[in-house]
Amino acid sequence: MGLLVLLGLFGLCVLIGTPVAFALGISAIAAFWYEGLPLMIGFQRIISGINVFSLMAIPFFIFAGELMFHGGIAIRLVRFAQAAVGAVRGGLGIVNVFSSMLFGGISGSAVADISALGSILVPVMKEKGYDADYAVNVTVTSSIAGIIIPPSHNMIIYAIAVGGGVSISKLFLAGVVPGVLMCLCLAAAAYLVAVKRGYRAERFPGWTAMALSFVGALPGLLTAVIIVGGVLSGVFTVTESGAFGAIYAFLVTLLVYRAITWENFRLAVRQSVRTTSMVMILIACAAAFAYMLTFYQVPARMVGLLTGLTENPIMILLMINVILLILGMIMDMAALILICTPIFLPVAASVGVDPYQFGMILLVNLGLGLCTPPVGSCLFVGCAVGRLPMEKAVRTIWPFYFAILVALLLITFVPAISLTLPRLLGL
Repeated sequence: MGLLVLLGLFGLCVLIGTPVAFALGISAIAAFWYEGLPLMIGFQRIISGINVFSLMAIPFFIFAGELMFHGGIAIRLVRFAQAAVGAVRGGLGIVNVFSSMLFGGISGSAVADISALGSILVPVMKEKGYDADYAVNVTVTSSIAGIIIPPSHNMIIYAIAVGGGVSISKLFLAGVVPGVLMCLCLAAAAYLVAVKRGYRAERFPGWTAMALSFVGALPGLLTAVIIVGGVLSGVFTVTESGAFGAIYAFLVTLLVYRAITWENFRLAVRQSVRTTSMVMILIACAAAFAYMLTFYQVPARMVGLLTGLTENPIMILLMINVILLILGMIMDMAALILICTPIFLPVAASVGVDPYQFGMILLVNLGLGLCTPPVGSCLFVGCAVGRLPMEKAVRTIWPFYFAILVALLLITFVPAISLTLPRLLGL
C-alpha cells in the first residue's frame, strides 16, 4: 500500500502538471508520513541528496556551455565542420551531425546544441534547398551527442545516482566511443536520406580554408580538452576542471572571439542559475524518492520480476531498453536518471553488465526520449527553431531514430564499445 501511495501520488502530480521535482518530493514525503517514519528523516534525505561535493561541477559545466552558446563558438565550429565534411552528398546534414558532436562535447547540453547550432544551420539548409523536415530532424537527433560525449553533467548525475564506486573520469572516457559511434550512424542516415531526396553536395573549399577554419575553432575546442583532460590527467578534480573550463570559456569569448556582450553575459548567468536551480531541486527531491524505493525493496523486486520472466541475458537487456525508451518519452531525463538507476542497474548487473556500460545504455535511451513525442524537449525546441509543426517532423524522422537504435543495440551487446578506452588508459 505504501508503494502505491508513493507511485500513485507521483503519477497524479505529473498528470495534473506539477513539476517533476516537486512531484518527487511530495510523493516521497507522503510515503514517509504513511509509513509513520519521522518526517525529519525525509527532509534530511532531501538535503543530503545535494550535499555532495562533485555536484558543484554541474553549475560550472552549465555556465561554460551558456557562455559558449552566447559567445560565438558555435558559428566557428560550424565553419570548421562545413569545410571538413561539407563536400559529401547532402553535406550540410553531415555538417550538422559533425557540428553537434563538436559543440555537444563542449557544452554537454542537448538543448543548448539545438538552440545554438539549429538557429545557425537550419536557415542555411533551407536556403540551400534542403527540406525543412530534414533540417529539423538532423538537428534534433544529433543534439543528444552532448549527453554522451564528455563533458556531460548528466554523467555526474548518473554517478550520484549509483551511490558511489563510480569514477566520473572513467565515465567520461566510456562515453567517447559510444558518442562518436552514434554520430557516425546518424551521419550515415543523413547521407542516405540526402541521396534519396537528391540533395546536392557543397564545393570543397580547399585545404587552406579548412586549416584556417580549424584554427578559428581551436580556442573553443580547447575548452573540452581543459575540462576532460584536466580530470583524466589528475591535475584537476571534476569540480575544479568545470571551474577552469568556465573561466577559460569566458576569456575566449571575451578576449579571443570578442563576441560576448554585457547583455549576453547577463543572459548566460541568468540561464545558468535557472537551469542549475532546476537540476539541484530535482536531485534533492529524487534522493528522498529513491530512499523510499529502496525502503519498499523495488530494486530487488524488479530483479526478481525480470529474471522470473526469463533468464536469457539478451531478453532481459532488451526489456530494460524498451522500458527506458517508453519512460524517456514521457518524463524528464535528469529525473529518470535518478529514479531508474537504482532500479535497473542491479538488474543489469545480475546479467553481467558493467556499471559504466549501463550508464551509456541509460543515457542513449533517455537521450532518444528527448527526441520523441509527447514530452521530447529537444523535438519541441528543434521544431520551434525550424518553424515546423511537430507532426510533420515526426512523419519523416524514422531513419534517424533507426540510426540511434542501431547504435544503442551495439552499445548494449558489445561491452567493448564502452569499456575499451577506459581500460586502455588504465582506469
